[in-house]
Amino acid sequence: MPQILDRARARVLDGGAGLDQAEILEILRLPDEDLPQLLQLAHDVRMKWCGPEVEVEGIVSLKTGGCPEDCHFCSQSGLFASPVRSVWLDIPSLVEAARQTAATGATEFCIVAAVRGPDRRLMDQMREGVKAIKEAVDIQVAASLGMLSQEQVDDLVEMGVHRYNHNLETCRSYFPNVVTTHSWEERWTTLTMVRESGMEVCCGGILGLGETIEQRAEFAAQLAALDPHEVPLNFLNPRPGTPLGDRPVVEGKDALRAIAAFRLAMPKTILRYAGGREITLGDLGTREGLLGGINAVIVGNYLTTLGRPATADLDLLQDLKMPVKSLSATF
Repeated sequence: MPQILDRARARVLDGGAGLDQAEILEILRLPDEDLPQLLQLAHDVRMKWCGPEVEVEGIVSLKTGGCPEDCHFCSQSGLFASPVRSVWLDIPSLVEAARQTAATGATEFCIVAAVRGPDRRLMDQMREGVKAIKEAVDIQVAASLGMLSQEQVDDLVEMGVHRYNHNLETCRSYFPNVVTTHSWEERWTTLTMVRESGMEVCCGGILGLGETIEQRAEFAAQLAALDPHEVPLNFLNPRPGTPLGDRPVVEGKDALRAIAAFRLAMPKTILRYAGGREITLGDLGTREGLLGGINAVIVGNYLTTLGRPATADLDLLQDLKMPVKSLSATF
């Protein structure tokens, strides 16, 4: 067994402390023949520090498209010639989406808007929508509305939003290559306010944006320093019309190495399968990831791309004897 895996076993599995940036890089550089041992170790870490339960979440877009930011991976930017156009979802449709999500067994429903940050109209719609969902559906509500002011953070807490998603997307050193209309530091400021408010912090990113393996390790270490409650791990699904539309997808074994590395960096965090896993990993790789550190999934479709049918993921969890996290256990 490679020395880095021996060290990781002692520190992470036995002690519950994450690997540092240099050690994460060693993990990401492990050859393919060491991948089965790496995935087993990451799975053991997940089982010891998080348990066998899997948190299931559905997401819906309250406002799609027309975003003024230039995130190079995103087809919802109004600055690129992508086929996505601006659309708002009405409250009855939002409630119905939450109801359908709950019917899959999901305990988490995240409302997403393609904006730099919410304006008064969006905040008013959020207030109405969260209230309507809570009256009609037994599910927890999360939100992802871009960068926030302190007043907006306080408003979301008052509405009953329990978790806020705001992805850093990539490491600090590579971020200017991906987004130029705002800074990594602005995102970090929002995340700090969210944490101080008492809402759970959900923060992850996308692998395969063109970052180096060293920058991938940097990103994992920066997320570990933030210590979010949840890390959604996306793999680039290149979108037509965006500046990254011609990027190759991440190789499956590299994606699995990254999953294990992020788990060893953050042994006690919810590590969630998010967008892009279908084209990067396929069905077999999805299974391997759930046996290699993942302990949460987004079911159904994503914001602008198709996902696996919810039943496919739920059947897989049942086959792996991984129970879906119950709603009551999250309160």
